[in-house]
Amino acid sequence: MYSKEQASQLKQAFWTAFGLYMGPVLSAEGLRTNWINYKTGVKHIFFRMQADNKMAVIAIEIAHPDTELQQLFFEQFATYKTVLHNTLAEDWEWQLHTTDDHGKTISRIYTQISPVSIFQKEDWPKLISFFKPRIIALDEFWGDAKAAFEV
Repeated sequence: MYSKEQASQLKQAFWTAFGLYMGPVLSAEGLRTNWINYKTGVKHIFFRMQADNKMAVIAIEIAHPDTELQQLFFEQFATYKTVLHNTLAEDWEWQLHTTDDHGKTISRIYTQISPVSIFQKEDWPKLISFFKPRIIALDEFWGDAKAAFEV
């Protein structure tokens, strides 16, 4: 078991290593990108990568506070489902109106792997191999789909 400070340091070390690893990778538009804090450019839509001591998750999160608008965004993504899954080369899970770690209602499209632990350095290559192709594919998808989500 790790202390809160040790856990925080290990998480920070992983995300720093991942950021350095992804640094040379350009976006689909050929631009430098902060892959860890990917900016979709559309309010309330986020690409999230998370890892803990049991699993890793990469997701498109729709966090609009109005659940009806959140559902509209979700349905809009559903019209791109085939394109998204083809770009990712895999099918992801779709959840309308679930709750995040803070008790907030969100909708998400995601995939995960387990068992992996961000606290075990020997799992870091697995985590990087999981996150890298998927965040790159999300960026490629978003380059094509983003305009449909801009208000």
